[in-house]
Amino acid sequence: MASTIQALPTEVVYLITAGEVIDSLASVVRELIENSLDAGATRIVVSLWPQQWRIRVADNGCGMNLDDLQQAATAHSTSKIRSSDDLWKINSLGFRGEALHSLTTLADLEILSRPLGGKLGWRISYGDGGEVVEVEVTAIAPGTVVTVSHLFGNYSSRRQGLPTTAQQMKAVQATIHQIALCHPHITWQIWQNDRQWFTISPAATTGQLLPQILPQVRPGDLQEVKLEIPNPANSCTDAINRVSPNSSLNLVVGLPDRTHRHRPDWVRVAINGRMVKTPELEQTILSAFHRTLPRDRYPICFLHLAISPEQINWNRNPAKTEIYLNEIIYWQEQITQAINQALSISSPNLKEAVHTTRISKLLKAAEAKGGYNLNPQNPNPCTDAINRVCTPNSLKAVAQVSNTYIVAEHSGGMWLVEQHIAHERVLYEQLCDNWQLVPVEPPIILYQLSPVQVSQVQRIGLEIEPFGEQLWAVRNIPAPLQQRDDCAEAILELSLGGDLQTAQVAVACRSAIRNGTPMNQQEMQTLLDNWQRTRNPRTCPHGRPIYLSLEESALARFFRRNWVIGKSHGI
Repeated sequence: MASTIQALPTEVVYLITAGEVIDSLASVVRELIENSLDAGATRIVVSLWPQQWRIRVADNGCGMNLDDLQQAATAHSTSKIRSSDDLWKINSLGFRGEALHSLTTLADLEILSRPLGGKLGWRISYGDGGEVVEVEVTAIAPGTVVTVSHLFGNYSSRRQGLPTTAQQMKAVQATIHQIALCHPHITWQIWQNDRQWFTISPAATTGQLLPQILPQVRPGDLQEVKLEIPNPANSCTDAINRVSPNSSLNLVVGLPDRTHRHRPDWVRVAINGRMVKTPELEQTILSAFHRTLPRDRYPICFLHLAISPEQINWNRNPAKTEIYLNEIIYWQEQITQAINQALSISSPNLKEAVHTTRISKLLKAAEAKGGYNLNPQNPNPCTDAINRVCTPNSLKAVAQVSNTYIVAEHSGGMWLVEQHIAHERVLYEQLCDNWQLVPVEPPIILYQLSPVQVSQVQRIGLEIEPFGEQLWAVRNIPAPLQQRDDCAEAILELSLGGDLQTAQVAVACRSAIRNGTPMNQQEMQTLLDNWQRTRNPRTCPHGRPIYLSLEESALARFFRRNWVIGKSHGI
């Protein structure tokens, strides 16, 4: 039988490779920008003519000499790796040597470049396969200008299969935004059809850059944390550890009492300068924000890990957006601790921006009055691995307003803290750490429970058994309900559905001090101290903001204390 397996022609191999690397306008922009960043550029200008399928990227990077230009577009040519060993210590954004060669297969490619310190600039045009077809001296500042024209010109079916121009330009903008977040020191100018489309100014940190990309987010809505993290103990050789014993973590989070999203579209993860898709780390972030946001809302969080290249395998996807990360559990633990630090109320982040926009959004809980048991025993200890600084006395209880809000004073101004939801947060975290069921005698008798309700009560650990026709006896209950008169109503509420955490939220809400309950000075201070020790003190388990901050600077502006005596009085 004749063999049916044959080697593919070289031109077919190149087309397949090009299709993996270059599949849209956005992928062209991404590949060219990554080359500019690898060249050390601090200013990048992207010009697009989408109807003409033309892209130009200009940078002020190190540039290329004539010899490098003549090799730049040949197959698998790169200056970034030399051997197979280098694949395990990738420190650049590009390394495969496929992008420029793939572009010569799919479009017309022209590069102008002049190296730093070079006296001459060169312009080279490339033909199909990356061979040089035209070389000439040109006037150009140090740096590189790459122009791609007639993209997919010989493959009309490829163009027809792409989204609309508007959708492609939206993808280009998203690509540039993602790269800008990873490299906040870069100046960006983006042009479309010879008109300026948008710009991004450089910033000292990603947190300062983010409001340019998300205009609805104010700097005061964000918290940024930068940490040095030891490399995993068993992951790196001694030689590597001697060179770089630590990795770094840069985290920007939207404070949950101030900003959140309808979709999880702003949970972003970057590793070593590139945005990547890592479902494990993204789920870790979402879990860390659990029970801090309103229902069906999602956090704003940008995480950038700078870790040893030996921890990463970039060869999972041609676009390098999906990776294999070693020691994933270790990094998940570090991320959770960093988010806890960002959301805490402690000395480093006590002084915050003015919070006046929340005044109209504070919600008053309208529960019936009931007994109050602060239960100051067993407060959550502050034992984070990142040594979060807890200062339980940084807030001083001053007064109670409407038997609902605690007026608290601190060195930077004053806060209004709603007593019910602050206590609810304390109790919820205590229940999560120590879900304790205690026996009750006589048992609590419930009437006419459905099979689903009985199953739900059993699911959260309560002992329930038939006690007669349509009667059920519950023989143990959550400890916080032990002293309450409405224990039967509470268990009926728990039987209506939800997992264990839902039950813990319900128990915390029912057990917390009711709004309208008077509190003396010591009770208020104890509540404030316990509340500050919680892991997520900014919102209650339902996602409502717990406090309103009125900073001293805002009070000074409102009362105009910066007026000059005499002049301000019209003298």
